[in-house]
Amino acid sequence: MNARLFAIVAATGTLLAMPAASQQAAPVPDPLTYPYVLTSFSNGNATTMSVYVSEDAATFRPLALTAFVPPTGLIRDPSIIRRADGWYHVVYTTDWNNDEIGFARSRDLIHWDHVRNLKVPLAGVTNTWAPEWFVDEDGSTHVIYALSRNGPDGQFQPHIITASNDDLTEWGAPRPMVGLGPNYIDTFVIREGGLYQAFIKQETTKFIERATAPTLDGPWTIVNTGDWAGWGAFTEGQALVRRPDGGWRIYFDEYIQKRYWHSDSDDLVHWTPRVELAGLSGIARHFTVLRQPRPEAP
Repeated sequence: MNARLFAIVAATGTLLAMPAASQQAAPVPDPLTYPYVLTSFSNGNATTMSVYVSEDAATFRPLALTAFVPPTGLIRDPSIIRRADGWYHVVYTTDWNNDEIGFARSRDLIHWDHVRNLKVPLAGVTNTWAPEWFVDEDGSTHVIYALSRNGPDGQFQPHIITASNDDLTEWGAPRPMVGLGPNYIDTFVIREGGLYQAFIKQETTKFIERATAPTLDGPWTIVNTGDWAGWGAFTEGQALVRRPDGGWRIYFDEYIQKRYWHSDSDDLVHWTPRVELAGLSGIARHFTVLRQPRPEAP
């Protein structure tokens, strides 16, 4: 007890209440108040996932810079979805060289729990990279990842796994995406124009290409190659989000220069000149952006 406090006690016979050393944690806002959510790892830290939010899908601010640290391994390429039950789920790459992916989930985007790591049930797999969610129009939930049997310099092939329960803890056997590969990674799929549309990185040319298919399994047809969209080579980690006006925005990583860009399109063929992503270029790596439903009025 310091001298001043001792004097007060001696004079009054009362020990005055002192301010608490720490205040009760403020309530966490409704996560649906954020129109766009971005999950990423960073250039300097592949063991921690960060969460950013945005009003316009162009300028992001941090919500939780240390949102999740997995119990083991890395957390690269975190891809996020939100389920109808309010749970957010992330799937991620757990290491440069292994045969598994990781899953985590959260109610509020700030507090995350590890769900499980899932091994690839195929013989000889040495690398499992860049898992991405895809939720089809019938509600079925899939993860698309690239597999190699010959190390990080091997010929990667995109594969699909499909959830067999609502908790996203059980998964079917991997299926190759017929027509994609070999040597494709970072496969991001959307539905548009009555077709499945895949944006994929060609590991030989280092360009992002576009492919279409009548079904998720294929057969896939490559429809745009080379520098068809004007984004340049040595680009990867592409992710798309639908804009409020119905068009699309793509984000991608110019990984040699450590710069992140975005570009817009109304038809997936013609794209605006790329614009550097303010605030996150040079910091964030291989992320996805989730557009959220508007919160219901009270």
